[in-house]
Amino acid sequence: MATPAPSKRIKTLSVSRPIVYGNTATKLGDNRPPNAPVEHTHMWTIFVRGPQGEDLSYFIKRVVFKLHDTYPNPTRTVEAPPFELTETGWGEFEINIKIHFIDDANEKMLNFYHHLRLHPYYDTNRQLIKSETNQVETEKAVNSEVQSIFFDEIVFNEPNEQFFKILMSTPGYLLPSNKTKEHIFSKQLEQEEIDRINMGIDKVDQEIEKLKQKLSEQIKPEP
Repeated sequence: MATPAPSKRIKTLSVSRPIVYGNTATKLGDNRPPNAPVEHTHMWTIFVRGPQGEDLSYFIKRVVFKLHDTYPNPTRTVEAPPFELTETGWGEFEINIKIHFIDDANEKMLNFYHHLRLHPYYDTNRQLIKSETNQVETEKAVNSEVQSIFFDEIVFNEPNEQFFKILMSTPGYLLPSNKTKEHIFSKQLEQEEIDRINMGIDKVDQEIEKLKQKLSEQIKPEP
């Protein structure tokens, strides 16, 4: 049987589809999963989904999550929506995410990383930093769910005719307000890194002051 001719690509056309990716995490309480190792402190879920939880399987075939090598079978493949994975653990690490598109797309996979976040970040005054809203809250939020969720767009440049029809068969999405409790998105990925860098700078400054004080005490002139 003859192989069907590949669908022609549509020149000078780009189509984008919004996604959200990231993780949520909560501390393990008394009701621990039976298979959770004793040293694990949190339950977390890593995911790729539509901004309002839409089914993305009309253009995503599977999502592969590469966990830390200490996990059994660290390469986990999710071939049906929801494209998410729930595990337990005690430490933060980088998760490699690979999005494979449907065969009709004839597109290369999308490869990127997400830093698994289990803990809230604090400044030197023990105030909780919420990078998603650029605001500061008190420590009362320590035991609540931690969220590290980012919005992005997948852009298909010059999609083929068949894939273009598939994309157009589902209307675009309206993003929810980032002020709602259900959907909290980071304004930009860099903000979280800026928060952590600033915390590090504060700690370095404190250490420098301590060393200056010790040095001044050691070189005090004799009476």
